[in-house]
Amino acid sequence: MSEPDGGGKADGAMLAIGELAERIGVPAHMLRYWETRFPQLKPLQRSGRRRYYRAEDVALAERIHDLLHVRGFTVEGARKALADDDEGEMPTTPDRVDDAPRPGAQGVPVEKLVALRQRLAAALG
Repeated sequence: MSEPDGGGKADGAMLAIGELAERIGVPAHMLRYWETRFPQLKPLQRSGRRRYYRAEDVALAERIHDLLHVRGFTVEGARKALADDDEGEMPTTPDRVDDAPRPGAQGVPVEKLVALRQRLAAALG
């Protein structure tokens, strides 16, 4: 994957926080929050404390997004999954305490939400 993406930057180029936020579909403040919860996520900070994400930071942010927003892990569960990744283990299920719907989910099963997200991504892609 070395050809430029739709934003005009080649894969592997450093991304500003806004560019990465747009790329993975989360607000910039979410990336700043992840930096406080996932010590592995350490973008370069240049003048004015502007954040720049290297290729490995981008891959990690995409992995965190997948764990939290696609697969339904909690932050602590995602931290454990990333630690397990470093040890060669790959978690297959979220760290659910029970199957009760989470607040705000209005009883919609996660599987249906994931399927809807995938259909929307396909329609937009």
